[in-house]
Amino acid sequence: MKAGSNLLNAVSAIALTAGIVVTGAGVATLAAVTIAEAAVISRVEVRGNSRVEASTVRGNLTISPGTSFNNNDIDESVKRLFATGLFSDVQISVSGSTLIVTVAENQIINQVVFNGNKKLKDADLKNVVQSRQLGAYNDLILQADVQAIKDAYSAIGRSDAVVTTRLVPVDGGRVNLAFEINEGDRTKISTVNFVGNQAFGDGRLADVITTKRSGMLSFLTRKDVYDEDKLRADEELLRRFYYNRGYADFRVISSFAELDETNNEYVVTITVEEGERYVFGDISVESTVPGVDSESLKGLIETRSGSVYSAEDVENTILAISDRVATQGYPFAQVTPRGDRDFNNRTISVIYLVDEGTRAYVERIEIRGNTRTRDYVIRREFDLSEGDAFNQVLVRRAKKRLEDLKFFSSVDISTQPGSQPDRVVLIVDVKDQSTGEFGVGGGYSNSDGFTATVDITERNFLGRGQYIRASVGGGEDTREYSLSFTEPYFLGYRLAAGFDVFRKTDSGYNGFEEETQGINLRIGAPITEDLYVQTGFKFTQTSYSGVSTVASFPELNSVNRTIANGSHDIAALSYTLAYSTLDDRTLPREGISARLMQEYAGLGFDSEYIKTTAKASYFHMLSESADLIGQVSAGAGNVVSTGGNLRVFDHLFVGQETIRGFDTRGIGPRVFNGTTNVGSAGGTTYFNGSVEVSAPMPMLSRDLGLRFNVFADAATLYGNDIAAADFTNAGVTQTLVGNSMDWRASVGVGITWASPFGPLRVYYAEPVVKQSYDQIKKFGFGASTRF
Repeated sequence: MKAGSNLLNAVSAIALTAGIVVTGAGVATLAAVTIAEAAVISRVEVRGNSRVEASTVRGNLTISPGTSFNNNDIDESVKRLFATGLFSDVQISVSGSTLIVTVAENQIINQVVFNGNKKLKDADLKNVVQSRQLGAYNDLILQADVQAIKDAYSAIGRSDAVVTTRLVPVDGGRVNLAFEINEGDRTKISTVNFVGNQAFGDGRLADVITTKRSGMLSFLTRKDVYDEDKLRADEELLRRFYYNRGYADFRVISSFAELDETNNEYVVTITVEEGERYVFGDISVESTVPGVDSESLKGLIETRSGSVYSAEDVENTILAISDRVATQGYPFAQVTPRGDRDFNNRTISVIYLVDEGTRAYVERIEIRGNTRTRDYVIRREFDLSEGDAFNQVLVRRAKKRLEDLKFFSSVDISTQPGSQPDRVVLIVDVKDQSTGEFGVGGGYSNSDGFTATVDITERNFLGRGQYIRASVGGGEDTREYSLSFTEPYFLGYRLAAGFDVFRKTDSGYNGFEEETQGINLRIGAPITEDLYVQTGFKFTQTSYSGVSTVASFPELNSVNRTIANGSHDIAALSYTLAYSTLDDRTLPREGISARLMQEYAGLGFDSEYIKTTAKASYFHMLSESADLIGQVSAGAGNVVSTGGNLRVFDHLFVGQETIRGFDTRGIGPRVFNGTTNVGSAGGTTYFNGSVEVSAPMPMLSRDLGLRFNVFADAATLYGNDIAAADFTNAGVTQTLVGNSMDWRASVGVGITWASPFGPLRVYYAEPVVKQSYDQIKKFGFGASTRF
C-alpha cells in the first residue's frame, strides 16, 4: 500500500481533513495528508450496499469506534472485504471522526450453464468451477474457472479445448454465466521413444510405464492421455525397475513430450543411462545401539551374496531389521545401508548399520489430492500417527500399502519441518483413479451348453475402501446370483470382515429342479505383510422341486436318495492361510502365491466331513528382454468323512478349472448304468500340476497387449466314498468306474489380451492322457474389465 511508506507523525485525528481511498486494485492514495498513527474514530458508516448488510461490512473491518488504528489496519480491512468475494470495489475514507466505507457489490450469479460440452457432463464441470448459482460474481474466480475447465479437458486428452465466457444480465442486478466450450479433438500420443536402453527393449520398458501410445481402442482406456505429472511418475517406475534388476547406476537423463500441432499428437521421448549390472558382494550387520546384537539380526537379511543387486531386497531387509529393533524398545533406531561398490568385479557389498537415530515426532499428517477416497482410508494404512516417533521405514511401508490398494494413480509422501525442531509434518499427496470393474465371462460345456456371467465390482465403495461385488450368470437351464461385501478395517482394526450371499437354480435335470442358496460370513487379518489368515462360517441349503418318480431319474442312485429327501443342508467352519509375494496381481512376473484351506462341516446338519485343499504357484522371468514368463503350479485336496460314508455332494470334483481340455467335473470316478455314463461321482483325493510359459505375441506391437501362452496340465482324482447301498435304488444297480489313481494330462495354447475390457483369455487344450469315460471340453474363454 503506497500510503504505508509515507506516514507522517504528529497529526491528530481532529486535524485530519483528507481521506484515504482504496480502489479495487487494493492501492490507497492520499489526497493531502496521510493518516496519523493511532488515529481514533467514533463511528463507521457503510455506503453503496444494497444486498449485503452493513453489519457484514463492519464485521470484516479491523477498525472499530473508540480504538486507535493506522494505515496497516485500513490495508487489512480492505483485503478482508475483497476476500469475501462480495464486492467489486472498496473505498475507505475518513471524514472528521467518521470512517466511511464505500462498496460496490458484485453481481449475483442467477445461473451457471455450460454450452458445447459433450465429453464432460455438466455435473463434472460444476465440480471443478468455483462460480455457483446465487453466489457473487468475481472476475478473478471466473478466470480460475476457465483454467480449471481447460485442465479438466487436458486430463481426458483434449489439451486444445477453448473456453470462453458470456454474461447475460437479468432483473434484480443478477447475471447468467455461460461457459462456451469448444472441446477440440483428442490430443493423442503417437510414439513413446526410449533412448539409451540396451539391456531391455522398448517394448519391455513400455510395459513398465503408465503412459501409453494411442491405439485403436485407446479412447476406452485413456492411457494415452499425456500428463506431465504422470510422466514424472513414469520416471520413478523406470528407476525401480532398473534398481531391482542390478542396475544401481541407472538414471533418467531426460523425459519430455513434443506436440505436433499439425496432427495434434505428442511424441514422448525418454532418455536413460543404464550403467553396469551389479551383484551383491559381502553382506553384514553392525550395531552401535547398546543392547542390540547384530548377530541376532543376520537372519533377517534378504540380500544374498552373489545374487543380482535389488533395491527392493535392501529395503525389505531394512524394514525387517527396523521392526525387530523397534520391538526391542528402540523406536528411534535407524537402519542405514552402506554400499561399497567394486567397479572391477561389479559387486556391491552392503553393511546394514543400526544406530540411535534422530529423535523426532510426527506433528501431523496432511492428506492432499484425494477427491473421492476418505482421509481415514489413507490414514489407517500408516503404522504411526500424530505424536508417534517418526520412522522413515514405516513411512515407506505406508506408501507401499497405499500403492497396493490400487485406489490411486500416484502416491507421494514428503516431509516438512514442524513447529519445533523435533517435529515433522508428513505430507501425503495422492491422485484418485477408477476402482470399478465390469466383468464378462463365458464358456461352453457338453452338459450345460453355452454359459455366461456378468459382474460389477467396486473396490473403493463410496470412497470408504470397502469392496462390493454383484454377479449374475447362467446358461440355458441355470441362473446364478451373488452379492459380496467386505469391510477391510472392521471396528477400526486391520480385520477384513464381510459376507457373501448366493443363489443358483438349475432346471436342466430330468424330473426335478434344483435350487441352492446360502450365506458365507468371513473375517480375516494379516499376520505379516505377505501372510494372511481368514476364518469363516458358511451355510448352504439345496432344495428340490417338481420331483417325479425317483426311479425315472437317469442320475446317480446316491443323488436320487438325496432328492427324495427334498433338501440337503450344509453348515461349515473354515480357515484359510494365504501367502503372496507376487510383484503384480494382474500380470505376475516374479513371486510365489500359495493358499491352504481347511473346512469342517457338521454342526448337526446333513454333511459331516473335513475338507483340505492347497494350491501354490511360482512365477519367474525366463527372459527379461523377451518378457518371457514361466509359471509352475501344483495343488492337492482331500476330504474325510467324520460320520459314516460321504454323500456324493461332499466329494471333490475336478474339471476345466484345474485341468484344461476337460469339462466341468470331467475327470475322476464315474457311475454307469450298464454301459451308460450317468455322471461324476467325485473323489476324496486329487493332485494337479501345471507348467505355463507366456510371451508377447510375435510380429505385433506390444501396445496391443496380446500375449501367447503355451501350457501343460496334469491331474488325478480318486478314492470315492459313496456307501455301497447307494449304488442300488428302485431295482437299478449301478457300478463305479475309475476309482484308481489314474492321471490325466493335456497340452494347449492360448492368447491373453490385456484389452480395454480387461484381461481376455482364450485357450484350446488337447487331452493327451485320458480315460474313455472322461468328459472333454477343448475350448474356453473369459474376460473381466475395469471402469
